[in-house]
Amino acid sequence: MSACARRGRLDSGQKCHGQVVKNGVDGVLQVQNSLVHFYSCCGFIDLARKVFDEMHQRDVVSWNSIMNGYVKVGELVVARQLFDAMPECNLVGWNVMMTGYLNSNNPGKCLKLFREMAQRGLNGNDTTIVIAVTACARSARMKEGKSVHGCLIKASKDLNLIVSTTLIHMYSRCGRAEIGRLIFDRISIKNIVCWNAMILGYCIHGSPKDGLNLYSDLLSSRLESTEKNHVKYHALPDEITFVGVLCACAREGLLTEGRKHFGNMSDVFGIKPSFAHYWCMANLLANVGLMQEAIETLKNIPVESNLPLESSLWSELLGSARFGRDVSLGEQIANKLIDQDPKNFWHYLLLVNIYAAAGRWDEVAQTKEKMKNRGIERTPGCSLKDLKEIVHNMPAT
Repeated sequence: MSACARRGRLDSGQKCHGQVVKNGVDGVLQVQNSLVHFYSCCGFIDLARKVFDEMHQRDVVSWNSIMNGYVKVGELVVARQLFDAMPECNLVGWNVMMTGYLNSNNPGKCLKLFREMAQRGLNGNDTTIVIAVTACARSARMKEGKSVHGCLIKASKDLNLIVSTTLIHMYSRCGRAEIGRLIFDRISIKNIVCWNAMILGYCIHGSPKDGLNLYSDLLSSRLESTEKNHVKYHALPDEITFVGVLCACAREGLLTEGRKHFGNMSDVFGIKPSFAHYWCMANLLANVGLMQEAIETLKNIPVESNLPLESSLWSELLGSARFGRDVSLGEQIANKLIDQDPKNFWHYLLLVNIYAAAGRWDEVAQTKEKMKNRGIERTPGCSLKDLKEIVHNMPAT
């Protein structure tokens, strides 16, 4: 059942369920918990709830499994009712509920639950800290984030890489990249996620020049080793790194440097540019007055790159680097492309991306409705996801 849950294999899992009943073990607590977990992982919350309701005995795993199932399908009201009704709630349950609020774009409720946990004298683990600090970052609550950081210091708790990276992100989002840098410099072994957090902290929220300098440090310090573990760590730039670098070039108007970095993505590091990278390049071109080339850059985005935003981070970054922080210019370009070719699906998709990056969800809906009314069909293999959900569902880790 666990293997079926991990792979989302509903058909195989249901066959296992049949064998469970056939062999008379459907009343065994551990088996029932596995069934609840399996159906929850597959998104069949009604079936999970049916198994849960028919259980004569439940333990904390049973409650956590069904609550997590409701969190995954976005039914937080029911999840909270289960959370409040739990006879005994362990740390996993608190983390599940906090994660649910965080991923539903409600960092305030997430932090309220975190404070309630602290008031009850419960000590969180690293996952709890990451969730709470991420909530502080998304809601720009630096005071509360510093308080969490202070508690870690007072407890003489060693900050692992994930917690440190989350703190860097929080301070940067709150406009204090210099504090994030202090944390960054204390990390002995850094992976690319950590480097990206600090580079983006500078490039998007702080000094673009500092971000570009740090990117240069990354290139010159890609190979790190530790005598303790005798392991060599490679930190190579990835697609997220280059979004930050190109955003920094756009903010500083560094056309030559921006072109070089854009070319190095594929030529040196084998990274295929995505919509986000083309968008940043168009932003740079527009900022230095090369409007026609900016239009051509967006117009000629390869079809496979011009897909809906694939993660919340893309939307966050694009929202911070949209044509001189004014979406109107990008909007004008997209509308001009639509006027030139009113039946081109990709030009409408570009406009949807631009509105989504700006958080203008009414315009996203209006553009989709316009596409429907004009008979603009989706290209096979492409899906217009709910971009609002994508923007707000950044993982806590």
